[in-house]
Amino acid sequence: MSMWRILVVEDEPDGQEVVMDILDYHAIPSEAVGTAEEALKRLAREQFDGVVIDLALPGMDGFGLVRAIREDGRFDALPCIACTAFHTSMVKKEALDAGFNAYFPKPLDDHAFVRELKRLIKKD
Repeated sequence: MSMWRILVVEDEPDGQEVVMDILDYHAIPSEAVGTAEEALKRLAREQFDGVVIDLALPGMDGFGLVRAIREDGRFDALPCIACTAFHTSMVKKEALDAGFNAYFPKPLDDHAFVRELKRLIKKD
């Protein structure tokens, strides 16, 4: 897992800190950006093993970001994980239907979150 590189897309500094602290605790390198537009720029220039995306982003939201990622053939297999504080079963269904590989309500269950990352990212 120390060879992974995760991009965290979260506009709230506290939210970024929570996700990055979980990843750091498990020795998973991560970087954060605050908007979908910044995420797309980073993905175009750098390689990541997964993307953790807050659904409620300013400008392009998390649903728009995952659609843009899925429309770009370079990222067909890139694991995308949705996170939201506005959890309902309908939002979960919409996220998975939109192209997310996994979905987590906030606050994150760190053990389940990391276990799902391990399942999605098949790299040592």
